[in-house]
Amino acid sequence: MKRVVVTGLGVVSPVGNDVPSFWQSLTEGKCGIGPITAFDTTEYKVKIAAEVKDFDPLLYMDKNEARKQDAFSRYAVAASAQAMQDSGLESGSNIDPFRLGVYIGTGTGGMQTFMQEAGKLFEKGPGRVSPFFVPMMIGNMAAGNVALKFGAQGPSLPIMTACATSTNAIGEAYRTIKHGYADAIIAGGSEATVIEMAVAGFTNCMALTQNTDPASASIPFDKRRNGFVMGEGSGVLVLEEYEHAVARGAHIYAEVCGYGNTNDAHHMTAPDPDAKGSSRAIQLAVEEAGMQADDEIYINAHGTSTPLNDKTETKAIKLALGEETARKAHISSTKSMTGHMLGAAGGVEAIATVLALKHGIIPPTIGYAEPDPECDLNYTPNKAVKADVTLGISTSLGFGGHNGCLAFRKFEA
Repeated sequence: MKRVVVTGLGVVSPVGNDVPSFWQSLTEGKCGIGPITAFDTTEYKVKIAAEVKDFDPLLYMDKNEARKQDAFSRYAVAASAQAMQDSGLESGSNIDPFRLGVYIGTGTGGMQTFMQEAGKLFEKGPGRVSPFFVPMMIGNMAAGNVALKFGAQGPSLPIMTACATSTNAIGEAYRTIKHGYADAIIAGGSEATVIEMAVAGFTNCMALTQNTDPASASIPFDKRRNGFVMGEGSGVLVLEEYEHAVARGAHIYAEVCGYGNTNDAHHMTAPDPDAKGSSRAIQLAVEEAGMQADDEIYINAHGTSTPLNDKTETKAIKLALGEETARKAHISSTKSMTGHMLGAAGGVEAIATVLALKHGIIPPTIGYAEPDPECDLNYTPNKAVKADVTLGISTSLGFGGHNGCLAFRKFEA
């Protein structure tokens, strides 16, 4: 089996549109949540979201390319461009195009495009629907556009597992390289759902908080939590086979060392209260990673700020690691700052986990004020802490019962 390492990172997020600003925001506890500016919320119960700010797609593509892509694809191309530049990989130069893959997914696809074109259909008739409607809307086009831009002709797998999408994409990319089917894969996810239809839908299924105070709206593991805050953006990592990376002198951030993928088979949207599936995903990842008794562990939790998720995830961590190890682990939910980025969440949170390993800093869970007896672990409240972390874990749990967990190790040659 091959070793797999991380050689490139890229992010577009509510707290920064590149990796340095993203990481600085996380370590400083900066909140990316605010009043929705994308549309008029007068008739909506939900008034706030974690929007991407000041994003310029023309830094990464020309106007013609940009107008033919939905926002979720533009975010993915931007994050991938950052990650590829960071990695130093160039298809046809230092990597075989057929050994470079793209595993980028989305939870919803081109929902903005769907809304716009549906409006044209109903108001002006079928002849006014854009010929680019289908290629802009379908969920695989982020991966397709990234492959096109970077000449990646190897394995390609756009994954759609709701909020576990990015984690599953990165995990499956890891397995593909580990088993020798690719030398490098651009992996992660993207989402652009701060729009009328998505906000209305998630509001009516009782998932979003109706709190209008950005400072106390996304408060994972806090007793006052009552729903998540919609986020958007993209998180992309370049995973690479270790020997291939070393041979070209690549900078290595961390080693990917474990992956778990399960399903609750319990309910369409609610997690299994017994946490059997989610704990099993964590257990599979840490077993593959070879977790040791002396490991200093950081867990970037799914931590959505919903009543059910946070207490269930707390139970899952205890079941997977054992009570003693769970209580010693550093845990935080960066969704307290980024909101819930849905299909992009696992990508940006994997990046946060990798950077925590690299820099020895645990980003905080901000807004935490009232402990919940059912959430009784160390959630790194409000301020970042220094810790010599050796094992990083990132968990993602999605509608449909999907559970994903990634394990990373501090890199040692």
